[in-house]
Amino acid sequence: MEKDETFKEWIVDGYGSPEKLAQILEFGIFMLFFLEEDTFSRREVQDVVEAIRGIMIELRV
Repeated sequence: MEKDETFKEWIVDGYGSPEKLAQILEFGIFMLFFLEEDTFSRREVQDVVEAIRGIMIELRV
């Protein structure tokens, strides 16, 4: 239960809402299909990577 609450707090603190995080992750999946030079900005790709990394860290706690 405590882990779930910590994860939910991390989502809200980092992304504002679960829906916003879901949008970023969905965009990341979309990116992987079309990732070519100059298709997405470096910042867009970094945002997705940061979201995935954050989830991995929280799931391992």
